[in-house]
Amino acid sequence: MRIETLAIHAARKPDPATGAISGTLHLASTFERAADGSYPHGHFYGRASNPGRQELEQAIATLEGGAQGVAFSSGTAATLAVFGLLRAGDHVIAPAECYHGTIKQLHELIAPRGVEVTLAETWTPAAIAAAWRSNTRLLWIETPSNPRLHLTDIAAAAEFAHARKALLACDSTFAPPVIQRPLALGADFVMHSTTKYFSGHSDVTGGIVVAARTGDALDGLRHQQLQGGAVPSPFDCWLLRRSMMTLPLRVEAQCDNAERVAAFLAAHPVVERVYYPGLASHPGHDVARRQMRRFGAMMSVQVHGGETAALAVAARVKVFTRATSLGGVESLIEHRASMEGPGTKTPQNLLRLSIGIENADDLLEDLAQALG
Repeated sequence: MRIETLAIHAARKPDPATGAISGTLHLASTFERAADGSYPHGHFYGRASNPGRQELEQAIATLEGGAQGVAFSSGTAATLAVFGLLRAGDHVIAPAECYHGTIKQLHELIAPRGVEVTLAETWTPAAIAAAWRSNTRLLWIETPSNPRLHLTDIAAAAEFAHARKALLACDSTFAPPVIQRPLALGADFVMHSTTKYFSGHSDVTGGIVVAARTGDALDGLRHQQLQGGAVPSPFDCWLLRRSMMTLPLRVEAQCDNAERVAAFLAAHPVVERVYYPGLASHPGHDVARRQMRRFGAMMSVQVHGGETAALAVAARVKVFTRATSLGGVESLIEHRASMEGPGTKTPQNLLRLSIGIENADDLLEDLAQALG
């Protein structure tokens, strides 16, 4: 089946008892045991498993072409579970530019456990090679990266890591499986903040890690899910499974809009630079053409005039909403550096845009008046 069909039918069938087409919401926190103490229905406690969570995990794993998915209550919980596979004395390489919460996890939670951390320009093969050590066990990449959308060659990174007996994990939150499938390119894990495109309506918080194959690493993720307890609620799983049925349609519309917005911004005299993989001027454009079916709906733009000018543009928008997050049906804009706080390396004149499914002409008119 093609991905539009899989988004609807993967791990989803009419309820055998009632024939209901809509997925059943199982709110139970515990499940009945048999007289001999076994669990004939496959579930025993809500933290360990839930029918709806199981369905969501299977559905997303199917879209990604993976063995199994492991769902969490947030994207950061999913990220932490992957880093939790590391042990004292291990070494991890992560991007110098990525979601700021990932860097904070590595410095504040993972390094104190005795794991060595190196931040490198992982979108450059030479930087990965220079950062590599004999004890490197995990290469973590984020492509496209947040917020300047650096592109990492997933296949090349996978080949490099596997030749050295290490794992490759890819944060693909900016590029859902409609447009990018890291596991097919050799990654061992793909992580998503399901809060973003899988939800698509800014009403759920969640995360997932999909493993390419079964084995000890996947078992380790399951163990952390069970013992750490950062699991999504049954209702959140139900909302995500419902929303992902329209994922292909939403993402296609968002990509269409984003291409028009990026072209408009690239030609505007107030704009200093646009970061969007679909532009030929983007340094990762060729990589994007190889590994992405579309170029996504995220972009960042630097405006002339510094921080003051950037904040003024964000203050004048009417259709865009000033808010943090991405992937929803509504278009968002934010001054990224002020959100990341002290120590940020994001330029002060940079605005990050998440493009929604509004009429593209309305978005362009709104940006035109906001840019003055």
